[in-house]
Amino acid sequence: MNPLRCLITDDEPFARKGLQRYVQQLPFLELRGLCADAQELAAHLQQEPVDLLFLDIEMPGRSGLDFLRALPEPRPQVIFTTAYEQYALAGFELDVLDYLVKPISFERFVRAAGKAYDYFRLRRAAPAEPAPGYVFVKAEGRLEKVTVADIRYVEALENYVVVHLPGRRLITHSTLKALLARLPAGALVQTHKSYAVAPAHIDSLAGNTLRLGPDEVPISKLLRAQVLAQLGLGAA
Repeated sequence: MNPLRCLITDDEPFARKGLQRYVQQLPFLELRGLCADAQELAAHLQQEPVDLLFLDIEMPGRSGLDFLRALPEPRPQVIFTTAYEQYALAGFELDVLDYLVKPISFERFVRAAGKAYDYFRLRRAAPAEPAPGYVFVKAEGRLEKVTVADIRYVEALENYVVVHLPGRRLITHSTLKALLARLPAGALVQTHKSYAVAPAHIDSLAGNTLRLGPDEVPISKLLRAQVLAQLGLGAA
């Protein structure tokens, strides 16, 4: 397996240099850049995708948590690096691989990096299985079998997701990310942090709004170029 491409983001120069030394000692990691804040990180990711982020949480301007929450899928895997233990729960709710509390020892860093390496090794080695054409959704105390092709769009509302189907809707206790992860790749296109649509059900596009029958779904400015590319619309 090729080395994991990684980025280090921390507003403290000393912390960046320390992590850089650690990364350079592990042959299965390949450092692709050092960023001082979330703005630099966002710019770098637009130019080059990476596999793994070593991401500080407390940074001026935009925190690592806020940056990760807004980062569209598919996104790199993340290992948080921070001096504040109280962010651990929020980090793991965002499905990060690990959470390193400063000062970070080399031994602890190696364990976290090894976890990332094992994650990618197992994922790349796993044989692809055909995805089923249905998904079970828990709503109103029962599991309902939903045909993936019937899903028009999904809408996140705090800790719930509304699954819009022809003539009805289901409300399930879930996150948008968790629901999308259970669907076949490409079944839905995420247009906004709170919306994902099925391309086959789109009737029209006007500005930053998609129309699906009587319903309208927004496209965020941040995701517009990506959404149009996924829909094969170029720079429409």
